[in-house]
Amino acid sequence: MEYTKTSVLENSKMQLAEIVTQNRLLDAHVSVLVKTLTPAEAIGEPGRRDFPIILGKERVVEAEVLGAKAHAFTDSPGEFVGNLKEVLNFPLTSNRERSIYVATMNATLKYLSFIDNTIHCRDEDPERCGKEIASQLLKRYGKTKIGFIGLNPAIAENLVETFGAESVRITDLNKQNVNSFKHGVKVWDGNEMTEELIKHGDVILITGTTFVNGTFNHIMHCVQNYKKDYLTYGVTGAGLCKLLGLNRICPYSRNQ
Repeated sequence: MEYTKTSVLENSKMQLAEIVTQNRLLDAHVSVLVKTLTPAEAIGEPGRRDFPIILGKERVVEAEVLGAKAHAFTDSPGEFVGNLKEVLNFPLTSNRERSIYVATMNATLKYLSFIDNTIHCRDEDPERCGKEIASQLLKRYGKTKIGFIGLNPAIAENLVETFGAESVRITDLNKQNVNSFKHGVKVWDGNEMTEELIKHGDVILITGTTFVNGTFNHIMHCVQNYKKDYLTYGVTGAGLCKLLGLNRICPYSRNQ
């Protein structure tokens, strides 16, 4: 697939609309409630306190469709009550709309048993996740160069411990992170240095939040152009990765 500015979400929307229509949910009175979760509701009480959601830089929105719940990360949370047809008519031009759409898609596909484990991990699992992702990357690819898009502190720490600071590059969009050093690695500005990160890395690890903030298409264009391996991480991309056949890793996500 060649990625254009709107291709990922628009392609998923066409597929989701077909699935919803086939299952006679399009015009049904489906309640879609998207609420913004507090950090404690979303992630519990992890040992470390530097996750973006705890620091207030991102929030998790939770969509519920016919009893099935699912999460998506965003920096622009909003609430919505309506039906699936209305969500499928969103123009998806803002982070708020994209977050509601992605969370709703995840919940719908969970209800229809296309996917599971759409709830964010909690308590000590985010820390364990960092270790597990680094371990799996090492098993799959050996000692290699990692490009890490979207700073997650637990994952970053374990990537550096496993592959070495000289082999890890990190980009982020949070201005408070840009130009800071995380475990010996300078955090680059994701608005300017994403292509450079992808050129440097052999394997690119991409936060699912990029589906919501509108940067995923450019990232995947560069990944394809430079012929790099990649994985998306996190619950946000569960439905999109399923529908579009994208590579994903999320070892401790939950069903409820």
